Amino acid sequence: MPSTPPGSEPRWLDHDEMAAWRGFVTASNLLNRRLERQLKEDSGLSHTQYEVLVHLSAAPAGSLRMTELAEKLVTSKSGLTYQVTQLERMGLVGRRSCPSDVRGVFAELTDEGREALRQAAPGHVALVRELLIDVLTREQLAVLAAGLGEVSARLRLDDGA
Repeated sequence: MPSTPPGSEPRWLDHDEMAAWRGFVTASNLLNRRLERQLKEDSGLSHTQYEVLVHLSAAPAGSLRMTELAEKLVTSKSGLTYQVTQLERMGLVGRRSCPSDVRGVFAELTDEGREALRQAAPGHVALVRELLIDVLTREQLAVLAAGLGEVSARLRLDDGA
């Protein structure tokens, strides 16, 4: 759905809005690139694979339905299936059928996956802290969390999530 109705002039970004947009895009791309590189070098995991392990480790019994995991990661089911397949090949995640729904599949964190996460987390968190958290004041972190939380909430509503 276009945000500018047909026949009307677009609302161009002013200087401050453009600075915020460019700052967000540049910082998020640079941050993602550095986090991806650090995880690959230190643990052989992609950032998405690391996030899969994080979500599974936080779930009761280390297990989530694939559809729920895809929603938490804000990714497609096919994209998640690919990542879980890769993690399964590494022995870090397993899959099992849902006993109450033949179409349902659970992803489960293995003991090896829990250990891989335990080893990967300190370096990842240290880099997140170095590149983002410790760069900002508490007030800036609060504004960032509130602002991006509002954006995420609106986008989830638009997606029907």
